[in-house]
Amino acid sequence: MPLDDLARFNQERWDDLARSGIEYARPYLELDEDMARDLVDPDGFIGDTHGLDVLCLASGGGQQTAAFGLLGANVTCIDLSEEQLERDRVAADHYGLEVQTVQGDMRDLSMFGEAAFDVVWHGHSLNFVPDARTVFGQVRRVSKKAGLYRLSCANPYFHGIDEEEWNGDAYPLRNRYEEGEVIYPTGDEWTFTAADGSRQRVQGPREFRHSMETLLNGPIELGFTLLQMSEHPYSDPEVDPEPGTWKHLQSIAPPYLGFWWRYTPRT
Repeated sequence: MPLDDLARFNQERWDDLARSGIEYARPYLELDEDMARDLVDPDGFIGDTHGLDVLCLASGGGQQTAAFGLLGANVTCIDLSEEQLERDRVAADHYGLEVQTVQGDMRDLSMFGEAAFDVVWHGHSLNFVPDARTVFGQVRRVSKKAGLYRLSCANPYFHGIDEEEWNGDAYPLRNRYEEGEVIYPTGDEWTFTAADGSRQRVQGPREFRHSMETLLNGPIELGFTLLQMSEHPYSDPEVDPEPGTWKHLQSIAPPYLGFWWRYTPRT
């Protein structure tokens, strides 16, 4: 399927973000097997990864692919951004691994066969498309029976709130809570610390809200069973983050959610 306008826009944005040195585009080049396990399977849902067919879905950057490769998996990564995929090739060369990289849209996995993967490891990217159920359907098609689907995504209840919006008392909710609601329609600038320590401002991708109802019921309707849901707040009892900072915002409400699913169709 040719890339549509949204995919081309987000592809260009992620290419720029990767070239600017955003955290998610820095290959992990100092992993050992224990560190790799902590990165991709901290709760032990996968277990022995040797020989497993793993799809890193919209997860370029040279991080998760390197971890799965070190753990003996057969790794494929699909991502919109060629710049992100180049980081996966850098990491693979560094460790002497074989990683297949495919440039494409998570909404169309037709280049892969049915029931092709034991694990689909979906990095934080679902919110870059307006229809989550389309992606869930693609994941179902490529998942082996009893295969695992690991999903990371934005917490829908306050997706779109930024640390700069601290008003002295709270972080205000401002976007409508609707499935597919546009959060960043024109690609607002992302501010982040680059690898060299400099502060960068780069236009980001378009993002969309997915309701908790969709995040839970979408996979269930397709035959997935929920194994675990986790929240990821900032929590350090010895540190009191300064209001108006990213750590403080994370201490108010967890910005990210994680889900582990198993594909358990009835037939």
